[in-house]
Amino acid sequence: MFAITRRVALASLLATGVASGALAQEKKTLLVAEPTHGIGYLPLYAAIANGYFTEQGIDVKVITVDSGSGHTTAVLTGQAFAFIGGPEHNAFAKLKGGEMRAVVNVVDRGNVYFVARKGFEPKPGEKMADYFKGKKIGVGQYSGTPNSITRYLMKKYGLDVKSDVTLIETSTAAVIATVKSGAAEIGNVSEPLIARGIKEGLWGEPFLSIPAELGPYAYSTLNVRLDSIQKEPENVQKFVNGVVKGLKFVYANPAEATKIAKKEFPTMSEEDLFATLDRTFKDELWSKDGSISQASWDTGSSVVRDAGILKQDVKYDEIIDNSFLAAVKAQSAK
Repeated sequence: MFAITRRVALASLLATGVASGALAQEKKTLLVAEPTHGIGYLPLYAAIANGYFTEQGIDVKVITVDSGSGHTTAVLTGQAFAFIGGPEHNAFAKLKGGEMRAVVNVVDRGNVYFVARKGFEPKPGEKMADYFKGKKIGVGQYSGTPNSITRYLMKKYGLDVKSDVTLIETSTAAVIATVKSGAAEIGNVSEPLIARGIKEGLWGEPFLSIPAELGPYAYSTLNVRLDSIQKEPENVQKFVNGVVKGLKFVYANPAEATKIAKKEFPTMSEEDLFATLDRTFKDELWSKDGSISQASWDTGSSVVRDAGILKQDVKYDEIIDNSFLAAVKAQSAK
């Protein structure tokens, strides 16, 4: 069973009839399972805070499920309406007989950056294959997206992760300590760790930005059961409508979005919050319209295939349904 750490207790929601199923349809309350509570999902939180789902006649609540694939399991078992995560989770489920679809995009770039310990920066014009060879890289655990991206890049550069580089696999938060101790020359990190390392004089700005390197990447989509699409398409449409409005809000109103972020993360220091938001806006990590392009899945698929996590090819239209986004665009065009 999975653990739920924030917002609402699933058992309580089930007891009061708020979980998915007949009662959820009656009350139009939809649960979204997230793997962690992070700024990357701010457009969803903004849509809730601004009442965009309420305007659609639905109530959306977020639960944090922090036990590996627990957020996908919550949806597969009907305990949640949607989960937020890469569409590769839909592919994993499909190979095991489950049917889920990504219906709207939230994070359309890989939120991963490579930094070098002071004194170990790549030389001007140096090829990445030559630079990485022989280096030790601090990175998150195997099967996590930062780790998969690292393996994908090494293969792209013609390097073997077992003989040409050394991966120091640890928790994401511990990567900074791995580099600081000298156990690794390179760190695979994101904000606010980037800003912390710069402040400590441990490293400078990232020498390799995955948002720039890989381009469109279906990094975090909102995914529902195929059964939900077939039986309650009106709720899926309302849900997508609200998310798209949230995406447009954060880009159009960064100051107001920052206020919502402060409320969502009250224990996060302002320094860390601003560093994370600044890089998010600068690198346009969030999708601007919720679309999930073929190219974004091609990149996501290649990453997990090359990392050896997804064992066989899964086609775009087997795990992604853009029809609800098409309806949003058609309505906007009127």
